[in-house]
Amino acid sequence: MTLETSIEFVKGIGPERAKLIKNVLGISTVEDLLQFYPIRYIDKNKVYKTAQLQESNLEIQLKGKISNVQEILTGKVKRLTAKFNDDTGSMDLVWFQYSKWLKEQLPVNREVFIFGKINAFNNQFSMPHPEIELDENKEKDNRLRPIYPSSEKLTKRGLNQKFFQVILRNICKEIPNLIQENLPEYLIGSMKFLSRQQTYLNIHFPENLAYFEKANFRLKFEESFFFQLGFGLKKAHHKTKSQGNPFPIVGDYFTGFYENHLPFELTNAQKRVLKEIRMDMKKPIQMNRLLQGDVGSGKTMVALLTMLIALDNGFQSCLMAPTEILAQQHYNGIKDLLKDTEIKVNLLTGSVKASARKIIHEELENGELSILVGTHAVLEDKVKFKNLGLAIIDEQHRFGVAQRAKLWAKNKIPPHILVMTATPIPRTLAMSFYSDLDVSVIDEMPVGRKAIITAHRREKDRTYVYHFCHEEIRKGRQIYFVYPLIEESETLDYKNLMEGLEHVMDNFAHYNVTMLHGKMKPDEKDAAMNYFASGKSQIMVATTVIEVGVNVPNASVMVIESAERFGLSQLHQLRGRVGRGAEQSYCILMTSDKMSTESRTRIKTMTETNDGFKISEVDMQLRGPGDILGTQQSGVVDFKRLDLVNDSAIIKNTKNMVEKILEKDPLLSRPEHQIIKNYYLQYYKGKNKWSKIS
Repeated sequence: MTLETSIEFVKGIGPERAKLIKNVLGISTVEDLLQFYPIRYIDKNKVYKTAQLQESNLEIQLKGKISNVQEILTGKVKRLTAKFNDDTGSMDLVWFQYSKWLKEQLPVNREVFIFGKINAFNNQFSMPHPEIELDENKEKDNRLRPIYPSSEKLTKRGLNQKFFQVILRNICKEIPNLIQENLPEYLIGSMKFLSRQQTYLNIHFPENLAYFEKANFRLKFEESFFFQLGFGLKKAHHKTKSQGNPFPIVGDYFTGFYENHLPFELTNAQKRVLKEIRMDMKKPIQMNRLLQGDVGSGKTMVALLTMLIALDNGFQSCLMAPTEILAQQHYNGIKDLLKDTEIKVNLLTGSVKASARKIIHEELENGELSILVGTHAVLEDKVKFKNLGLAIIDEQHRFGVAQRAKLWAKNKIPPHILVMTATPIPRTLAMSFYSDLDVSVIDEMPVGRKAIITAHRREKDRTYVYHFCHEEIRKGRQIYFVYPLIEESETLDYKNLMEGLEHVMDNFAHYNVTMLHGKMKPDEKDAAMNYFASGKSQIMVATTVIEVGVNVPNASVMVIESAERFGLSQLHQLRGRVGRGAEQSYCILMTSDKMSTESRTRIKTMTETNDGFKISEVDMQLRGPGDILGTQQSGVVDFKRLDLVNDSAIIKNTKNMVEKILEKDPLLSRPEHQIIKNYYLQYYKGKNKWSKIS
């Protein structure tokens, strides 16, 4: 038997059961079975007395004798009952489904162990459908008993807990022949690990709780260690093999803009990040860097200054965004900042007309166009750069690997890569799924910006909320009202945007109201946005289309209707649309009185903090890492033991270990590291395929 052996050849399984197990549990090989870990354990060494009984979801064990077996008919329902007695009292045993065989075989007046959950009714305790084992037949094994994931489909076919316990116990006897060590002795010694063989034995049949915890810790460590190793090797390879154009010059484009056109003093965090990027781009190696920052922290300014360094060195830049409205926002912002310079910027999206597109293609190819902002449209084969030196990707998780690869195939020597995120990535995800990138963090907001005040209000408070909005408009400010959906749902009582518009217009009759939603044409969106941004309209009623792409410093209040319907990250993004001017800004979360526990947590988090990094951690706890990573990475978070939410200490520890090992031995060529290298090449290479950035 080997790890690759099909389970149909495992004693007690066979072809039919193997097919069922594969269909239900996805288990095909002996290795799959060994990694079919218990979900909990039962301590059958502890024996309770009937005098200690209380109703509980826990399964417990008692020792005593069975008596008074009888069938009772209540109406048309028949049940089997018996009395269980020990030296402290008695209780009923009940079977609602049973066979004649069970009635005849119950071991009356003999010492037995019974095992199951306790029910209580009118202070009378009972145990339905108990497991029964004669004292004389009880296994003399002090290990904890595993409980495995199961389903009704398996149980009905006899593949119950007992079945899996027997199968795994037999396989565990073969562990010495199946499991080889995969960590060097110095690491096992310094971490005080169980051997790998002992780890697998104690994850399935722990000697005690302490041994289970040791086994569980080692398995978590292994998953994180080899996962980090894959990214570490990729990063080490990139730094030695990935050619890039060096940008040694900081010239007139950068210094001219910095000294004469910079609209505000950069924060210390922005300066630090620019220095990190500058040091990367000086080298003849392709930069591969992730730029993190909260909403409004100034990531776009850093991106623009990086483009000017590329331009100083004779190279073009491209900024790719996942949606037209986000691309338009970046284009408008960059064009406005460069309006007093001769630097040429253009926008390429799917809605750009053929005549304009042709001009963009020509100007890119002859080098006249220095900066291109766009969507997926920039990936088309017809889009050819004269000399692309920098590719900036906003919200990269929304682009597939092949799409991203197309962008840096636009130049013979791949461009430097800067990846930006819309909101901060939880620390454990950044350490895990982005560890092949160098990470820069803008952890400081622009000076003088006032923190947005966030309040939770309900329907009964609406009059007060409207009064507050009237006061803000009288001060010369503008208001957003945001609704979740544009069309009515038959099953969900979401606010309807059209009804919302009508309601707002009725209550703010003396003011101009603008509407913005995703079904409008691009030119209609632009017209509505410009009308609001110019101050001609005091109120904008919108859907989440304004989550990105809107920058109106005079807007000081955002009212989010049915806020319990929004995700935490989305609420934080929406809130970031206000607070962009010098005045105090407010975000008002309107909800119904009835909310789920999760919705309450989201609303409470929003009212307690403006820190996007803290919010991202809560969001991951609520949604799980798969959703946070985005659709392109769905299904990749398949750790069997490691918990990305709760095991940050293990992730940080293994990341540091891998970095230290690869710093001294980047090719894992030392004798003591052969064991790591061989195991990685055999079992892990190729499993980290989805995260390729460059």
